Amino acid sequence: MSDAPIPKPTSPPSASTNHRRPSKPLHTRIFIGLALGIAAGVGVNRIWGGDHPAVNWILSNITEPVGSLFLRLLLMTVVPLVFSSLVVGVAGLGDVRKLGRIGLKSFCYCAVISAISVMIGLGLVNLIKPGKRIDPATAAGLQQRYGADAAKKVEDAKKGSTSDSAAMQVIKTLVPANPLAAVATETPNMLHLMFFAVVFGVAITLAGKERTATLVGTMEGIYAASTKIIDLIMMVAPYAVACLLFNNTARFGLDLLMALGWFVITVLLGLALHMFGTYSLSVWLLSRISPLEFFRRIKTVLLTAFSTSSSAATLPTTLRISEENLGVPREINSFVLTVGATANQNGTALYEGVTVLFLAQLAGVDLSFGQQLMVAYLAILGGIGTAGVPSASIPFIVVVLAGINVNPALIAIILGVDRILDMCRTTLNVAGDLTAATYVARSEGYTLLSTPTPPQNASRNQPPS
Repeated sequence: MSDAPIPKPTSPPSASTNHRRPSKPLHTRIFIGLALGIAAGVGVNRIWGGDHPAVNWILSNITEPVGSLFLRLLLMTVVPLVFSSLVVGVAGLGDVRKLGRIGLKSFCYCAVISAISVMIGLGLVNLIKPGKRIDPATAAGLQQRYGADAAKKVEDAKKGSTSDSAAMQVIKTLVPANPLAAVATETPNMLHLMFFAVVFGVAITLAGKERTATLVGTMEGIYAASTKIIDLIMMVAPYAVACLLFNNTARFGLDLLMALGWFVITVLLGLALHMFGTYSLSVWLLSRISPLEFFRRIKTVLLTAFSTSSSAATLPTTLRISEENLGVPREINSFVLTVGATANQNGTALYEGVTVLFLAQLAGVDLSFGQQLMVAYLAILGGIGTAGVPSASIPFIVVVLAGINVNPALIAIILGVDRILDMCRTTLNVAGDLTAATYVARSEGYTLLSTPTPPQNASRNQPPS
C-alpha cells in the first residue's frame, strides 16, 4: 500500500472568493441612465419648475457640464475616426470601380428611403392637421416665450444664405478649398472632410500597395487608437446620458409636450411608421435579416443616438456595432456609415416636412399640391445637407418657411420641443444608416450577422483587421 497521503476533496470556492459578477451590458446601463435622467428631470420640474434658482444651479454647474463634456469627447474623435476610416476603407476596396458601385447603391438607397420618409410625414400632416388643432392662445404664448431665440435663428439663416447659382452651391458644399480649414473649426464641415478622404483613398489605391503600405498602416493605427478612445469614453456613457436627459426634462417638463401634443404626435407617429415599417421591410427584403434580430443587435446605437441627439457623436459607436454585431465589413462601413451620418438623414427630412406644413397650417396658409411637392423635394435635400449635430435642421426650416410666404418667426413655437424630437429623429437617422450598410453589404455578396468575410467572387484582399 502506498504511503502517499490521500488528497483532501476540494471544497467549492466561497462567495468571497468568487469573481465579481459581470456588469450589465452597456445598452442596459445606458437605458437605466436614460430612465433615471427622465424621471429625475420630470420630478424636479414638477416640484420646483424649470426656472427655479436651485434647478438652474444644478443645470449650470453639474448636469450640463457633464453632458457637454461627454458630447465634446465623442465629437473630438470624429475627425480622425472618419478620415482614417474612409481612407482605409476606400483603399481596402482595391478597385475604384467597386467604390463607384457602392457609392451609387448607397445614393440610390438613401434617396428612395428619404423620399418615403417625407411622403409619410406629409401624408400624416394632411390627415391629422396638427396646425389647425393647436390653441391660438398657446401658440401666441409659445411664440412670445421663444421669440428672442427665433429671431436669432432667422438672422443666422439669412447670414448663411448665398446668391450663388445652384451648381456653384453644390461645388462649394462638396469640394473643400482647404481640407485642413474645413475641420479646424468648432463645427467641422464633414462633407468636405469626407470628400477629401475619398479622393485620398482613391489616390492610395491608384498609387499601388508597394508605395503606400506604410501610409495605410498609419491610417489603420489612427483608426484603432480612435476606436479605443471611444471605448474609454463610453464607460461613462450611462452617467452622461442621465445628465443629458435631466437637462431637457428639468427645464421643459412635460407641459410643453402636452401643449404641442398634436404636432408631437404627428412627428412621433411618422418616425415610428418609418422605423418599424419601412426599415423593417428593408432589412427583411433587401438585407435578408429578421427585423427583430436587427433591432436587437443595434440597441446600443439607438440609445446612444437618442441620448446625444447627434449622428456625428454616435458615429464611432455605429461603426463598431455594425461590424461586430451585424457583420458588415469595415470597408463598406467606413464609406456608407460615414457618408450616411451627414447625407442620409431620413428622420430629419421627415421632421422638416412635417414642421413646415404644421406652421403653414398654423399661419392659415393653404399649400397647393405642387407647393407640398416642392416642400418634399426641399426636405429631401435638407436631409442630405443637414449637419449631424443637435438642432441643425432649424436654419433650413427657416429658409423654407420664407420661401412659401410663412413668417419664419413662427419657428419659435416649436423651439421648446425641438430638442426632444431631435433625439427621436436622430435615432431614426442612425438606424437608417445601418439599414443602408446592411443592404450594400448583402448586395455585394457578404453574409451578415457573422464575422465579416469577403464574398467568394471578390478579387481583393481581406479587409483590414
